[in-house]
Amino acid sequence: MVHDSQRFVNVSHTVRDGLITYRGLPAPIIRDYLSREDSRKHYAPGTEFNIGKIEMVANTGTYLDSPFHRFADGKDLSELPLASLANLDCLVFRFESQAERAITAQMLKGHDVRGKAVLFHTGWSRHFATDQYFEGHPFLTEDAALYLRDAGAALVGIDSLNIDDTADGRRPVHTALLQAEIPIVEHLTNLHRLPDRAFRFFAVPVKVERFGTFPVRAFGLLREG
Repeated sequence: MVHDSQRFVNVSHTVRDGLITYRGLPAPIIRDYLSREDSRKHYAPGTEFNIGKIEMVANTGTYLDSPFHRFADGKDLSELPLASLANLDCLVFRFESQAERAITAQMLKGHDVRGKAVLFHTGWSRHFATDQYFEGHPFLTEDAALYLRDAGAALVGIDSLNIDDTADGRRPVHTALLQAEIPIVEHLTNLHRLPDRAFRFFAVPVKVERFGTFPVRAFGLLREG
């Protein structure tokens, strides 16, 4: 029997004050809007609350991209169906020992991805929050994205800086997947703790209108037994 604490596997980074997720984008600023000390004047003796305030760009920590991130007429966060974000059957591809950065369609063939969250474990998350994280990251090629789209993947995620090669300004993987309304999750972590298959995946952002990206608490739910 697997205990509840072992069934839930967190695969998202912690958002904290000053965290740099993507070079060139500002770090979040996390402060008290109402501190516990200041709140005491509003309540009975012994009663206090904290109200926090956060200022951040959408691409912070582990986050999900909706079609609106890439396309002006694409679905925003508020329009994504929960069925595309939660309780998804999942498949993990392992490339942590691969010297080649590019993950191609040929490497994915022979696996049934239809209706599944497809995650790419490259091991790059070990460099998160270091300068090395921004240089030479693994990525999917355009033909891999087209293969996943045509094969019916429901969601695609990676534990790397970007699912695209950042040297390619076309961003073909974002373009192909988001145009097909396949959400993307970037900056995953701890994928080594998940099995290759036979578990459920969740990555649900806040429901915000006219917003294309937002951090998620991504996790895998393992089967009992």
